[in-house]
Amino acid sequence: MENKKALVVGASGGIGQSLIQYLSSLKDWDIIGLSRREPLFESKAQFISVDLLDRSDVSVKLAELTDITHIFYTAFYGGPTFSGPVAENLAMLTNVVDTIESVAPGLERVVLMQGGKVYGRQMGPFKTPAKESDPRHMPPNFYFDQEDFLITRSTGQRWSWSALRAEAFCSDIVGIPSLPLLIAVYATISKELGLPLRFPGTQAAYNALCQVTDAGLLAQGMTWAATSPNAANEAFNLTNGDAFRWANLWPQFAKFFDMEYAPPQDISLTEQMADKTDLWTQIVEKYSLQAHAVQDLAIWPLGDFLFHCDWDVLLSSTKVHQAGFYEVVDSEEMFLSLFQTFRDANLIP
Repeated sequence: MENKKALVVGASGGIGQSLIQYLSSLKDWDIIGLSRREPLFESKAQFISVDLLDRSDVSVKLAELTDITHIFYTAFYGGPTFSGPVAENLAMLTNVVDTIESVAPGLERVVLMQGGKVYGRQMGPFKTPAKESDPRHMPPNFYFDQEDFLITRSTGQRWSWSALRAEAFCSDIVGIPSLPLLIAVYATISKELGLPLRFPGTQAAYNALCQVTDAGLLAQGMTWAATSPNAANEAFNLTNGDAFRWANLWPQFAKFFDMEYAPPQDISLTEQMADKTDLWTQIVEKYSLQAHAVQDLAIWPLGDFLFHCDWDVLLSSTKVHQAGFYEVVDSEEMFLSLFQTFRDANLIP
């Protein structure tokens, strides 16, 4: 049986990196990664530097990829809280699919990454648990346009599409918007200042139900979505499978960091951490940590967004389980394991 060949679009992003590393562990996958900058991690993938917004550049750079069987689309154009314009995000997907479809007769499936913003989780309270069959919110939302493009474009074609809707992606990768690493850096700074650990958001967000998606789980889920007949032409929510309240997790975080815990204090991390650059440099030197700037480890606007979400964010996992993907992750264990990974990697003391 011939190997499947993946085209991972957005190879330098967190989801793209995690997927490439997972596929590299599998014997039956060959991998091509696309990104504007070459990723700095080891894998068996080959990389192509391309400007996805430049249709001519995409056409030229991808013209030789005649043996692609699966496209994993993880690219994104926008800010750190994963909100972005419709035109650019749709154009990037369109440029890739148009080019590969025209040169790769063996294309089988396009897997599109989406998120909880499909349901308007960024706009305020929404129906929970959110189901894939729920009506859309008032546009614009580039996820809608990308999905509609794939539905229309794949009709009557040899290939199908699948979409995965993750929530609050969590990994150990440095240099991407990472919630666990942000929490670890925030706790380290608080401890160095002799402060207790406080949840830096609203009381309502502290008590609301939350979900996250582990990087390894998502990579497995994307591979399943690319290959399972049950996933063809369907969208699926994919989270760790549980739900939690920050009120129950943050005291556990304080224990991990050997800190006192105190009630929430509503602050803007973006504002309050703006003057902590020199302090982090001192922490790095004091504990002989890896020499990363604090802004490369903690994307503070991401924390402000998630820690000021005063409503439940709960996506139903029923559909994906019924379709045959059963893997789950305990979110509390995931956070504590990632904190230990950061410590072992000398990113935090």
